[in-house]
Amino acid sequence: MRQQQQQQQYVEAAPGVRLWTERRGAPDAPALLLIMGAQASGLGWPDALVDALADRHQVIRYDHRDTGRSTTNFDQHPYPVTDLAWDAIAVLNGWGVERAHLVGMSLGGMLTQLVLADHPEHVLSATLIGTCALSDTPYVAPDGTLIPVGQLPGIAPEVLEMWSRPVEDKGVEAELDRRVEHWRVLNGRQLDVDDSYFRELERRIIEHTGTHVASTAHARADDSHMLRTGELAGTKVPTLVVSAPAEPVFPPPHPHHLAQVIGGGSAHLVEITGMGHALPPAVQRPLAEAILTHTTSVRP
Repeated sequence: MRQQQQQQQYVEAAPGVRLWTERRGAPDAPALLLIMGAQASGLGWPDALVDALADRHQVIRYDHRDTGRSTTNFDQHPYPVTDLAWDAIAVLNGWGVERAHLVGMSLGGMLTQLVLADHPEHVLSATLIGTCALSDTPYVAPDGTLIPVGQLPGIAPEVLEMWSRPVEDKGVEAELDRRVEHWRVLNGRQLDVDDSYFRELERRIIEHTGTHVASTAHARADDSHMLRTGELAGTKVPTLVVSAPAEPVFPPPHPHHLAQVIGGGSAHLVEITGMGHALPPAVQRPLAEAILTHTTSVRP
């Protein structure tokens, strides 16, 4: 086990765009970049999970633009979602890392696919969690039936209902109530929800950010030009797809579809018992073990 260190620095991702970043672990260990979902600070990756991964890696997490301590300027300078993928490469460059293991969740899983497709030279391996394929190749069901991507299961109604509500500023405690309810819905229906855990997580994120007002920048960003069907099929980068049986945003068989379309079906699929679209303590250890088994099997 390497001795862990912790460092923070800002990285210039683009003119006028600074990203807050943090590195944990030994600087001489293989790099692992954590890429969070939409509107999510890098602190959305739980410390216990980060520390477990840092036993074997230098783990880098960061705040997307318009989250956390990074630059907030979408209203003045709108950008497409694809720019967030190039931010990930800028973070690696900022730490002097040429190649890294990429772990992406939700929108972060889509950004990981974009980097995997467009700049595989930067990727040692990829791990995709709670996301969908940037491919229009149909899903092949167990009985051989071809199912068009548009006919795969959609987002659960309770998630859509919550996302449709306008977010009003009623103060910090009311915002914490809203965020805890959001996590309760995203967690799915198989694992118990510890409201106090998610409340403390979000309180730390608010303190880190300096405001409790939620951003809507990523929801308003242009999400066109993201399909990478051919590039993903042709990739040779070792890829792990995490299947979450209680996932309410990209429910099964989305993970199985991902595993089929990436690398000509060579992606590896691992199911985390009870997992939904959240990272509660119950899934952190098995998730860390799955990621480390995957990354340590890859030679730099």
